Amino acid sequence: MTRRVHALARLTAALAGLVTAATLVVPATPAGSAGATDPPASALVPVGSFGPNPGALSMYTYTPSGLATGRPVVVALHGCTQTASDYYTHAGWPALADRWKFEVVFPQQSSANNSLRCFNWFSTADDTRGQGEAASIKSMVDKAVADHGSDTAKVYVTGLSAGGAMTADLLAAYPDVFAAGGIDSGLPAQCATTQIQATNCQQNKQNLTPAQWAARANAQAPGYTGPRPRVAIWQGASDYVVYPVNGTELRDQWTAVHGISPTPTSTRTLPAGTTLTSYADRTGTTKVQLYSIAGMGHGTAVDPGTGETQCGSTAAYFLQAICSSYYTGVFFGLDGGITIPPSSTTAPPTTPAGQCVTATNYVHVQAGRAHQSGGEAYANGSNQDMGLWNTWITHVLRQDAVDSWTLADGQC
Repeated sequence: MTRRVHALARLTAALAGLVTAATLVVPATPAGSAGATDPPASALVPVGSFGPNPGALSMYTYTPSGLATGRPVVVALHGCTQTASDYYTHAGWPALADRWKFEVVFPQQSSANNSLRCFNWFSTADDTRGQGEAASIKSMVDKAVADHGSDTAKVYVTGLSAGGAMTADLLAAYPDVFAAGGIDSGLPAQCATTQIQATNCQQNKQNLTPAQWAARANAQAPGYTGPRPRVAIWQGASDYVVYPVNGTELRDQWTAVHGISPTPTSTRTLPAGTTLTSYADRTGTTKVQLYSIAGMGHGTAVDPGTGETQCGSTAAYFLQAICSSYYTGVFFGLDGGITIPPSSTTAPPTTPAGQCVTATNYVHVQAGRAHQSGGEAYANGSNQDMGLWNTWITHVLRQDAVDSWTLADGQC
């Protein structure tokens, strides 16, 4: 029991970046249209009152100069131990807002709500429609729309880690509010309802079918029959805080929510070892994207520089790779329809049969090839028992399909 408690403490503490950049404080701006009442560019503005706030969150905004009415809104959620200023400073959204002209809302958690300032994505009192922190974020959206005459059909949400998990919950709870979302190193909607369950979700495959994952999301907006949000999923392939299996579970959940196959309709190679797989409906409209970044750990992917596809700055848990905010913004349509720069494009991949990997049970679970339950390791897909989940039992696993592995000792 002591070992598990210590592991939980380490994982919880590691959930997101520890950054202490000071918040820029600028006098709040009166509600109104673009023009003289806009705050100066490059300013993060606190909003003292924004309506019902049952989750006791703080609201900050970034408004690009000359913002017209009818423009989009992006809600950007920080990770554990971070602040609104950290996400504002490093994730790259303000520069994109200047370029494409949209409002950015930065909610901020407090240590009074969560000792590590994590959004409480695993608490039904905070992550469901009309409750706690979720309801507070909805109030922030309403405030931003009212202040700037924003387009209510173009409201988006994105976030890192605990903020990414809360993003998934918000997309499920408010499909009538959010048109799309970007989930960075996050978890499926309603994966957990307690902190212990949250740790299990971070580390292990949950062995739910796509239909079961979709049911958890759809249950958050009972009676809703309208369109569901489109989803971009970002996952580091070497993330050992929120394990890569969460990326595939998010894909399973949201393709099933949209009633489409989890088999990619296209695959592209992007910079920094990034593989983009897209999932479209019968009309060819992309509903879900999964970005997997080879070798990247836990954090938001950024790419400092002045190039068209570059943005952000590096810091703890803001990792040098590719500008995830840029590609997420293109997916949202914030660029007005500009296409992603050319890259290699292939047909949907065939089943990667035959690939074999030799590793300890512990490493197999870390890498998302297996999962553990009750101290035993089991191969993903085949669910074959591999023995104790530890660092001294070694097996060869063969990949038979996407996220499906079988024991192949002596066969590879």
